[in-house]
Amino acid sequence: MDIDLPDVVAEVTAQFERYEQALVTNDVALLDELFRNDSRTLRYGIAENLYGYSEIMAFRAGRSPVGLTRKLDRTVITTYGRDTAIASTLFYRESTPGKVGRQMQTWFRCPEGWRIVAAHVSIIDEPRA
Repeated sequence: MDIDLPDVVAEVTAQFERYEQALVTNDVALLDELFRNDSRTLRYGIAENLYGYSEIMAFRAGRSPVGLTRKLDRTVITTYGRDTAIASTLFYRESTPGKVGRQMQTWFRCPEGWRIVAAHVSIIDEPRA
């Protein structure tokens, strides 16, 4: 298996960046597009467990657009072959000092393009150095 083929890493990185821009600008339509429309798609969030595309869409539609700006750190995108990738990042928000967010996404190349099929978001106290 080929790991981190440069062209595939570039493709997924571009999609990850589209997702991040959509997230901080609350572009719900693009966020919905980037998750795979499938009952097996899931998202474990900070305070919610979402099973299936319809639950993820309902969450996005009802989420407050306030305080979405964040700073990313230590983003790692690893691809496996030509059709699977994991994107991991830490994030920080000014509204939650002393906390660090962690986000992981599993991306899969589908007939309609790269889509998130699983995601996990959590926030912890920032570890002391």
